Amino acid sequence: MHVLVARRLLIGAMLFSFLFVIGCAGMEFSPKNGIWYYPKDLVEAKKAVTDAKNTGKDKVCPKAYDEAKDLKKKAYETYWSCKDKEAISMAKDATSKAKALCPKVIDKFTLTINFDFDKSTIRKSDMADLKKAIEFINKYPGNKIRIEGYTDWTGTEKYNQRLSERRASATKNYLATKGGIVSSRISTIGYGESNPVASNKTRDGRFQNRRVEILILRD
Repeated sequence: MHVLVARRLLIGAMLFSFLFVIGCAGMEFSPKNGIWYYPKDLVEAKKAVTDAKNTGKDKVCPKAYDEAKDLKKKAYETYWSCKDKEAISMAKDATSKAKALCPKVIDKFTLTINFDFDKSTIRKSDMADLKKAIEFINKYPGNKIRIEGYTDWTGTEKYNQRLSERRASATKNYLATKGGIVSSRISTIGYGESNPVASNKTRDGRFQNRRVEILILRD
């Protein structure tokens, strides 16, 4: 009798384990917030962000790191709200951002552009410098390009962030339409009023800070 009971318990345990594994297909053991198993995409995002921090990228490019970290956090919060597909999409994006942090820059072209107030439109007076930028990019036909936008400290931080993004995008569009640069090669990011290259207390310093930087990245 005892042997029969033992066999039934063993079979029951094996069946439970089998059903548990099937139920967790595509899931990974990663305890967090009282939940033991998560979709592998969320776990990968968590690992990518952790790896980025462990290699010091949170110090080298803190703003981009924070974006990846915040997106990873939002992915988990979305998953806890039972929005699985949306959470997984966010997690994949967070992983991509974390792995792309601080790419190796092999050359840089700094373009100082005096945009009109509240504008991100390229002015005719800057087209000569943009021609030089196109010539610079054409020296690296096989490399990816990143355009970083900056502002001076006039205005709010939130406003300047959006303005820097628009200026980077405007420069990308100009290079693609006027310079024939394939747009898929170019990524853009805005850094607002951060990382000034000159004092914002002087007119000339503010002019220098209203700029875009064109980076040639190692493949």
